[in-house]
Amino acid sequence: MGPITIEAHRLTKRFGTRMAAEDLSFTARQGEVMGLLGPNGAGKTTTIRLLTTVLKPTSGQFAVAGIGPNRPNEIRRRVGVLPESAGYPQHQTGRDFLRYHARLFGLPRSDAERVAERLLVDVGLSDRATSQISTYSRGMRQRLGIARALVNDPLVVLLDEPTLGLDPAGQRQVLGILRDIAQRRGATVVLSTHTLPEVEQVCTSVLILDKGRVVISGSVAEVTRVVASQMSGSLRVPIELIGKARRALAGVPGLSVEVLDERADLLRISLTAAAHQDHSNSGMNAALGAVLGADIPVLSFEVDGVRLADAFLAITRKDVT
Repeated sequence: MGPITIEAHRLTKRFGTRMAAEDLSFTARQGEVMGLLGPNGAGKTTTIRLLTTVLKPTSGQFAVAGIGPNRPNEIRRRVGVLPESAGYPQHQTGRDFLRYHARLFGLPRSDAERVAERLLVDVGLSDRATSQISTYSRGMRQRLGIARALVNDPLVVLLDEPTLGLDPAGQRQVLGILRDIAQRRGATVVLSTHTLPEVEQVCTSVLILDKGRVVISGSVAEVTRVVASQMSGSLRVPIELIGKARRALAGVPGLSVEVLDERADLLRISLTAAAHQDHSNSGMNAALGAVLGADIPVLSFEVDGVRLADAFLAITRKDVT
């Protein structure tokens, strides 16, 4: 990854008595695709609006491309944004729409024309360049919106639910474009979404928010690994030592242990609800350490596999719709 392009330190936004974002601290780097996750009301859209200077923070600091919030116009020239509910002029063609926005960024007419043509190719809309936007499908409009976010060749691209309402083919097209933005253009992409499988496909890191606060951040593998260490697993020991193993595990707080009927030498270990809420990182590691510390040979130890969706549910303790 390249240098840091987004840096937030204790970034906070309050609306009256409601805290929309509280003490957000994180970084993102050039060439990275960061998934911004969280249940409804977690603060994802507020975070995007803060980083793009649409909202002013109540407190805290942030910088985009090394530029602080006291220079909002310079930040806006370096970011591209696709809001969740983007509007499009129905009478314009795709080419006219992009050319117009390129001109708004100060490009001469000839350069605006070239940028529009190139971006239409990049998002797979060159064959519909002269069609009115009113004839575009939802997926085509989303791709056009991504193209519009790129007219100023931004260093940071922030997209709010870009695949919402798209069929699987449309989702794949959009995700391919996002991957290309990060890899070929070298931009930082921040993807706010509820669709967790697509985060696993395209994101190099995730930032999970809940109730306006950062709950956990890191690569997809790191986040799922932390939750996997907390959840459940199977431990096999010599059958004559099963009682000794249960007594050793009884000394580990927050664990539930049972012997499986079909395998008398196999212990099923899981965290209690209280331990899940505590977000302890010890989990299965503490269980294994307790057994080994009691001089009990471990014949096998398997931690259940966890996907990002499992991690999300465990971390936020909410249902995903």
